[in-house]
Amino acid sequence: MNQITLNLIAISVFSVTMLALVGPLVHISPEALAIATAGGFGLVAIDRFGWEGRGGNLLIDWLSQSDADYRQRILHHEAGHFLVAYLLGVPIEAYTLTAWEAWRSGLPGSGGVIFNADEIEAEVAQGKLSAQQLDRYCKVWMAGIAAEQTVYGKAQGGSDDRLKLQVLWQQLDRPAAEAPLKQRWATLQAKTLIETEADAYQALVAAMSERMPVTACCQLIEQHRTAAA
Repeated sequence: MNQITLNLIAISVFSVTMLALVGPLVHISPEALAIATAGGFGLVAIDRFGWEGRGGNLLIDWLSQSDADYRQRILHHEAGHFLVAYLLGVPIEAYTLTAWEAWRSGLPGSGGVIFNADEIEAEVAQGKLSAQQLDRYCKVWMAGIAAEQTVYGKAQGGSDDRLKLQVLWQQLDRPAAEAPLKQRWATLQAKTLIETEADAYQALVAAMSERMPVTACCQLIEQHRTAAA
């Protein structure tokens, strides 16, 4: 069960609890409370199994977007993914910063940077993956966490990023105990890249906040790169 579903269940339970407490005071009948309870959990089930959690993504993201700190964390997190992917030569296809933007664009999930991962998927499907490719994509996946740590001191997001690495680890049939070590290594490597290219990172954050196209963002990175100075 994913975090969005758990959040929706928590909201439903809270709502039902409040209705149970307030209901007698405002003359809400037990029958109405039962209908509301069934309806709430029914919507959670429909969203989970029929819409693949997209309704929950939109609801939770919409509620969270009222928090300016949350919006800035998302922006800095995704800029970390974008910058490290560009520096390591991983093709970037698109990015979104909210679940609503992702839904309008027909993209999966609740937003983020969309990479072209055909190369790594082809190697995994063939049962082989070079150490260089593995290291490269691990750094990209951990770059959002690294960016949050760089800017805020600690990361609040990144659970989906860790899951991607864990799934890949299982596909490669590697010892599970090695995955956390790889995560920490990749996070440190990504953090070094972000700190080294701090000017490019800040320019990218500003560009993404304005929803500039991918090509324009890439051009800004190149203009502000330390190596290009």
